[in-house]
Amino acid sequence: MSKVKICGLRRVEDIAAVNSALPDYIGFVFAPSRRRIDEQTASMLKEMLDPRIQAVGVFVNQDIKEAASLVQRGILDAVQLHGDEDEEYLIRLKESCGCPVIKSVSVGEALPPLPENADYLLFDAASDQRGGSGRTFDWALLQQLHSKPYFLAGGLDLQNISNALRVLSPFCVDVSSGVETGGFKDAEKIHQFIDFVRKASR
Repeated sequence: MSKVKICGLRRVEDIAAVNSALPDYIGFVFAPSRRRIDEQTASMLKEMLDPRIQAVGVFVNQDIKEAASLVQRGILDAVQLHGDEDEEYLIRLKESCGCPVIKSVSVGEALPPLPENADYLLFDAASDQRGGSGRTFDWALLQQLHSKPYFLAGGLDLQNISNALRVLSPFCVDVSSGVETGGFKDAEKIHQFIDFVRKASR
């Protein structure tokens, strides 16, 4: 059964919604984005988060010490990278934080070379925004993939998730704008998305 990650949480109401729906992961964005939050907000939200849900921090080309500190302080359980972080960076980060590392892979018309030193890959549609574009890509490109377990992201929502799961069997599906209304997380959409994924991927 595919796991679910709800990314881009930034409000107390968002935490209440996921605590009710119980996704496997949530994401706090520390990179430039309209969903970006600071360490103080992340710490407050993590204290309210159901301990059954793992918190993932999203970073783009940031100092290793920043991510490692958040893990060591118990604010994050895993780190997700969306920048130009190379294999050496991945190794150093894992040594520093001792937590799972997810590396984003931007997919255009073909799959690029895949990172070797991440624990998980995350496939997202190529964009200037480094993820979070709300666009999908050709999921068939992943059908012959037999490498690491991966997160599927990029424009997923209640309308297309059934097709995605019919084509692929990802370790986890990652959604953000697809469970929002008016730019904010929508508790009803979160529940519907999680319920559908769990029933469809059994």
